[in-house]
Amino acid sequence: MFTTMTEGTREDWGHIAREHAVHQKSAAVEQIMESLARLDKIEVGFAATQLGHSLMAATLARRSGASDEEVVAALCHDLGKLMSIPNHGAIAAEILKPYVREDIYHAVKHHQAFQGKYYYEYLGQSPNLRDDFASEPWYDFAVKLVDEWDCPAFDPNFPADSLESFRPEVTRVFSNPKRVI
Repeated sequence: MFTTMTEGTREDWGHIAREHAVHQKSAAVEQIMESLARLDKIEVGFAATQLGHSLMAATLARRSGASDEEVVAALCHDLGKLMSIPNHGAIAAEILKPYVREDIYHAVKHHQAFQGKYYYEYLGQSPNLRDDFASEPWYDFAVKLVDEWDCPAFDPNFPADSLESFRPEVTRVFSNPKRVI
């Protein structure tokens, strides 16, 4: 093995690529599941914890017949709150980017602007920020993500599916990156 990338050979990089693939199949899923579980400690003023909210959103997506990628997007859309609430959508979108369709990536990245329809006026901001994206090809999916799955998912009495029940979808999505960059 080399000690600096400038010394790497085709064989070295082939070995590294194979090891990355092994890691991807096992560690990525566990990291996502463990990170989602950590959302249970974040309440930030809502009636439900962020894990509870995420489970409700994903349950609504699942029950509506959404694809695995869409269910995982609903489950992970607030995952970025582990690092930064103001930038949580962008962080979650970047985590999802190698694994999901472009429309899902953009919808997660900008979901807070779409939520603003319901509360930005109370915070002195325009509630119409989603209109800025009306011509984007991912607009309709963002509306579905926010209006059908995200916004109604704050009832602590809602019978949400368990985190562990989402492991199959998380495994299918996070085990197979679509792109490296």
